[in-house]
Amino acid sequence: MNNGMKTLTNGLLRENPTFVLVLGMCPTLATTTSAINGMSMGLATMFVLICSNVVISLLKNLIPDKVRIPAFIVVIATFVTMVQLVMQAYLPAIYDVLGLFIPLIVVNCIVLGRAEAFAAKNSVGLSALDGIGMGLGFTLALTILGAIRELLGTGAVFGLPIFSDHFAALIFVLAPGAFICLAYLMALANKLQKK
Repeated sequence: MNNGMKTLTNGLLRENPTFVLVLGMCPTLATTTSAINGMSMGLATMFVLICSNVVISLLKNLIPDKVRIPAFIVVIATFVTMVQLVMQAYLPAIYDVLGLFIPLIVVNCIVLGRAEAFAAKNSVGLSALDGIGMGLGFTLALTILGAIRELLGTGAVFGLPIFSDHFAALIFVLAPGAFICLAYLMALANKLQKK
């Protein structure tokens, strides 16, 4: 059980996909203009991570080495398509904002990397826990980054006004603000890890 708990908590800080491993930077920087966008992207990726890890762990002995990566991509693409169709049907406003980045989950380094490095070598249970841990870490990172950018750029968090937008700095909801906020959050994560 100790191994399972370590696997579950690994993605939160020690191996956080965004702040420590620096994976998935394209959706991280592009979709975190608000907390809800970051959280939505993180949850979509987490669903794909968990499901693909479980299926790949189940099929690991049936997939020949020569077609391992293409087989993983087909499994991942299946779950990404499911997420895309559900978001289009039930969350059209969020889908319109995230649109292009949802299909790109297929080639996200986090998902493919965890399939190759973890799910293809471990049990179904541990692979599911790894997907949950890494997914939670990614979702938490994107939500925090989105909330900070939204607060500094618009004066609101999750659309709720915190202070007047007259005091907000628009740069934080633009591309340079993403890099600035990410750099400070990565520095903070590194400092916390060294304690």
